[in-house]
Amino acid sequence: MSPSTKHSLLEDIQGMALGVFLCALGLTVLTAVGLITGQTAGLAVIIAYLTGWSFGLVFFVINLPFYVLAWRRLGPVFTVKSLISVTLLSVLSTLIPRGMTFATLNPALAAITFGAVTGLGLLALFRHNGSLGGLGVVALLVQDTTGFKAGYVQLSVDAVIFGAAFFLFPATIVMWSLLGAVVLNLIITFNHRRDRYIAT
Repeated sequence: MSPSTKHSLLEDIQGMALGVFLCALGLTVLTAVGLITGQTAGLAVIIAYLTGWSFGLVFFVINLPFYVLAWRRLGPVFTVKSLISVTLLSVLSTLIPRGMTFATLNPALAAITFGAVTGLGLLALFRHNGSLGGLGVVALLVQDTTGFKAGYVQLSVDAVIFGAAFFLFPATIVMWSLLGAVVLNLIITFNHRRDRYIAT
């Protein structure tokens, strides 16, 4: 790959910052109506709902074991970028709700908005060689080593998480949440193609 196709440091910073902000915004919309999601963020949301602990803190802690895998398989640059992204998301997910409230927010609209906004945020992170850690690292690893798309890996994991969620939350909450997860993963599936996006 020629140097001209690589992202500069400034491009990486702005791309990752935008990606994390969009993801934090999506999570704010999601949790405003009590919905859940999949992947590591979903586990953190569920734990936060059940315990009353801060999502940001739970999300940061639950990601720690995945950094070892990321370092060994995807390299130090990817790992450091993911650590920065996770830390920033943990902070923003706490700050944004303090400046944004919703008088009316339909669960279906919240689910679709979450899926669309967060999907775009994750694409921005992926295209700058970063992620939000956790199970996303596993999904990217599977895609890079087998060709099986990251979106399909995430859909499979989400199926397990949402199956368990039916025993913890009302069925309507889980169904609307599932809509958001489907939108998110379809956006990643149709748009995350390393062979089409040549800058890294």
